Amino acid sequence: MSEDDGKKARRAAARERARETREKEQARRRRNRTLGISGIIVGGLAVVAIVVVVIANSVQPAGPGPKNMASDGVLLHGVDGQIQPVTTKATPEGGKPTPTEQDDSVTNITVYSDYMCPYCNQFETSQMPQIQQWVKDGSATLELHPFNLLDRVSLGSKYSTRSAAAAACVANDDPDAFLAYNTSLYENQPSESTRGLTNDKLAALAKAAGATSGEVASCIQDQRFAGWVGDATNRVLNEAIPNSSLDKVTSTPTIIVNGKQYTGSLTDTDAFAAFAEQNGGAA
Repeated sequence: MSEDDGKKARRAAARERARETREKEQARRRRNRTLGISGIIVGGLAVVAIVVVVIANSVQPAGPGPKNMASDGVLLHGVDGQIQPVTTKATPEGGKPTPTEQDDSVTNITVYSDYMCPYCNQFETSQMPQIQQWVKDGSATLELHPFNLLDRVSLGSKYSTRSAAAAACVANDDPDAFLAYNTSLYENQPSESTRGLTNDKLAALAKAAGATSGEVASCIQDQRFAGWVGDATNRVLNEAIPNSSLDKVTSTPTIIVNGKQYTGSLTDTDAFAAFAEQNGGAA
């Protein structure tokens, strides 16, 4: 390729990136339009106009993603017998997540889940003790992807979005507390068809899980990463899932071991261990 051809290719790529950025910004502005102006006439002589501006709680600027979730999930691995998160930069606004480069010599376990999903809680309660032991001894990695499949069952409070955004706050500002917070969100899981935990309670659980950074509570209250949760959810529900043959995620939990989806019992630890051994590394 000549130098001129190379310059043309770079300019074309730059124009395409600019076009994608403009389209994302236009979509964001459309979502942020407020709705609803109503007037009510009261009595024969007086007219009282009432203007109602409705802004959906879920409408947030997309913004950059959280740090330490460049893949849209938190990757955990074992270091000297301890489970530690892999640190990453944040995905920039308008950018795409970076899929994890997996090591096929170990068992790579990836879980897509919703903090209001009772089946996710079954898997968490039953399988996580042995998974965490595999991660500690270095025979497995664990990548957790929270998203908002079940917003519709929290009576308008969008609990799935709020809890996933809260987890993103912990990942961003106090990543060493992420795994404990993930566990706590399941231990304190609200029932479906309730409003779920308040943001105050989500922040209190984060602190109890060891998220001591002063930024975490304000991040949860402000729902700083709600827009990112929406973007990440759109990706998993509509795009091919990295490091697997799945076209998209269709249910929670979705569990993938070295590219193969686990569809067995969520509570049978022997069945999952056998699947992990068959499809993974040394677990």
